[in-house]
Amino acid sequence: MNVAIVVAAGKGTRLGGNRPKQFLELDGIPVIIRTLRQFERCREVDEVVAVLPAEETAGFQSLAQQFGLRKLVRVIAGGETRARSVQRGLASIDEAEIVAVHDGVRPFVTPEEIDEVVAAARTSGAAILVAPFADTIKDIKEGRVIGTLPRINLRRALTPQCFRFDVLKRAYDQLGEVEAEGIQVTDDSLLVERLGVNIQAVEGSARNIKITREEDLALGEAILSL
Repeated sequence: MNVAIVVAAGKGTRLGGNRPKQFLELDGIPVIIRTLRQFERCREVDEVVAVLPAEETAGFQSLAQQFGLRKLVRVIAGGETRARSVQRGLASIDEAEIVAVHDGVRPFVTPEEIDEVVAAARTSGAAILVAPFADTIKDIKEGRVIGTLPRINLRRALTPQCFRFDVLKRAYDQLGEVEAEGIQVTDDSLLVERLGVNIQAVEGSARNIKITREEDLALGEAILSL
């Protein structure tokens, strides 16, 4: 059995209004629901755990049922950071072959991309979705350009990021130690890298945007209209 942890515990309201960004609507449907629908449509994920702000957990299962989401098995409250939220989601899973971790504000991942990354993780133990940079990347220090990075070898880390259950558990066992070093854990593969595990990169689409700013909502509406 493969399980997805969809992390949407952020409380940011900088896009306006009183609701966190994951509950804002794209063409009349909440972003988080659009994201969960993609996992509903994929073949490789059997169950989904949603990690939400504590105040949003009550009644979310009912909302999900209204949209016909049958894979959602648990809704739990998130932690103070994204990493702590993933850790809570992971602790709620008793057993799984592959665990897929996905940002709840990435509603344009495709079912096919999800399936491909899960399948890659089954073979290699760890796999993440990536996309190339379109811009030239500069190395900046104290406000000055000190070099140009070779773009051909660089990729943006997207989600889902998929791992064998035991690999991800070992990775998160070191979370406290990593945080004590002052390292900001912005994605799961950072922790897995420290185990020395080889992580396969699966090329994904640039449409797999993260809804964090007002212009992202506008871009999302544009993608839906294509």
